[in-house]
Amino acid sequence: MQENVKITSETALDTVPRLFRQTAEKKGERVAMRKKEYGLWHDITWNDYYAQAKYVGSALISMGLEKGDCVSIIGDNCPEWVIIDMGVQCAGGVAVGVYSTNAWPQVEYVVENSESMFFFVENEEQLDKWLNFKDKAPQLKKVIVWDLEGLRNFNDPMVMTYEEFLDVGREVFEREPELIEKRIDDVESDDISMLIYTSGTTGPPKGAMLTHRNMTWMGDAITKDNPMYETDEVMSFLPLCHIFEQLFTVFGQLTHGYTVNFIENMDTVTDNMREVSPTVGYAVPRIWEKYLSAVYIRMSDATWFKKLVFGLALKIGKQRATLRMNFKPVPFYIEGLYQLAYLAVFRKLKERLGFDRMRMAYSGAAPISPDVLHFFQSIGVNLMEGYGQTEGTGVTCVSRAGKVKFGTVGPPISGTEVKIAEDGEILVRSPSIFKGYYKNPEATEETLKDGWLYSGDVGELDEDGYLKITDRKKDIIVTAGGKNITPQYIENKLKFSPYINDAVVIGDKRKFISCLIMIDEDNVVKYAQDNKIQFSTYKDLTQSPEIIKLIKGEMGNVNETLSRVEQVKKFTILPKKLYEEDGEVTPTMKIKRKYVNDAFGDLIEAMYKRPKI
Repeated sequence: MQENVKITSETALDTVPRLFRQTAEKKGERVAMRKKEYGLWHDITWNDYYAQAKYVGSALISMGLEKGDCVSIIGDNCPEWVIIDMGVQCAGGVAVGVYSTNAWPQVEYVVENSESMFFFVENEEQLDKWLNFKDKAPQLKKVIVWDLEGLRNFNDPMVMTYEEFLDVGREVFEREPELIEKRIDDVESDDISMLIYTSGTTGPPKGAMLTHRNMTWMGDAITKDNPMYETDEVMSFLPLCHIFEQLFTVFGQLTHGYTVNFIENMDTVTDNMREVSPTVGYAVPRIWEKYLSAVYIRMSDATWFKKLVFGLALKIGKQRATLRMNFKPVPFYIEGLYQLAYLAVFRKLKERLGFDRMRMAYSGAAPISPDVLHFFQSIGVNLMEGYGQTEGTGVTCVSRAGKVKFGTVGPPISGTEVKIAEDGEILVRSPSIFKGYYKNPEATEETLKDGWLYSGDVGELDEDGYLKITDRKKDIIVTAGGKNITPQYIENKLKFSPYINDAVVIGDKRKFISCLIMIDEDNVVKYAQDNKIQFSTYKDLTQSPEIIKLIKGEMGNVNETLSRVEQVKKFTILPKKLYEEDGEVTPTMKIKRKYVNDAFGDLIEAMYKRPKI
């Protein structure tokens, strides 16, 4: 009898709605979410969260949402986004996130491609995007807005407010509570939970179909190897339609019932980080690089004594981190010196950054420079790099706390198998592997073969089973001399410079390696001010002889660590910043290499016509 009960219990929790229902019933009046408004943090309990999600689901069912129908959501991170997400899934629907920074044609593409029946929008800005294509999306039944600033006098029969929508749901639920409960019970583990559209570094985005089993399995898996608890707190600020944010704001939270704190806006991330002081941190590499730059900027203004003390502490921290990250024992005297350095320097530094309670931290969604990882490990922030893709529900490999190995992304998570194909491509088999691409069987067949996910990445497994990523398969450069170069390796070394924000290495079928450089504006502007370099615009700054000399020095430092064939012989600083709105970077700040190569083709050709540096 007991065995049967156990099987039933496990089966009952292999869908997001059933897991959500159980967690809400268990946690009750515990705080599920916090949001800061008008200077005050407001709590939302699990009971409130679940009740509002049921109202959303009940309203959707009453308005004609059938099991398996898609519902699109666009807006910045906030409790409403997640409540709507859960309400859609409780109603048996498929949640489809749209990047809030997308231009209206991109929004139209996702809404049309997913055949969404309802569209939830945050505010006037997002509603305007729908107005541009409203006549081309006749399948939409309703558009619902949750922030009415600037829309009080707006009137359209297709549009209703979120409050009006919740009122409808509340009435339906009070009249027929069994309606939403039946839908929750009807959802099956192989049904689609979410469509997550890849950001599309090449071609239009594809909708990855993630099932309820994918989601619930991953929620458990990512918190098993590095345990999380109901007492944990995280801070939500990466796009909620990206798999990385979903891992912690949704899957992990539903599994353990911890608290999610929503930032006010992207400009307040550092302030909110200090206020919340999360116990588990996560961000894309660009954010960790920004924190690193901020530390160096602050130290450049410090007194000579503080610089000396910080330099000595960091040297000790790096010695210790190097030993630990190469799985070597740390001598007693180094550990003792490190504890002194921690008490004198690192503890206060972590408090100022808002990292003082951070038990572990993750970097994901793009490769991080090993030097950046090394720095944070040196100051006592347990930063680990994870590896995965949307098609594998976000995580394939991650280091275990205290066992971060230099130059790797860790071993596969429990229950996941990784092997390397003959051509070096990383293949993955796991319960987290997606169902395929929505309405795109050709792309699905290219990616899923015999139960294995073909990642498109190239890598190798070391003797400890740790995975090392070398590059994207399609990005590997073959020079005119026939040498294979992995641009990512060189780019990551360049990005460790406080003056370089990003880099694109070029050299396919060329006689030598060249590079496009994007400067770190904050650090370079400070350098210019400190050295009385005159400039009036960003373009002036990038073309200043002194700044070009500065970057040349940084390039020289990196070239000394590279083999002759890998060394960058020429570089050009891009005269403009790269923006997602211009299609130059993805929402997680990855450069669209093909776009940049095309857009700045004249600058690239010029490097191969003038003498080498």
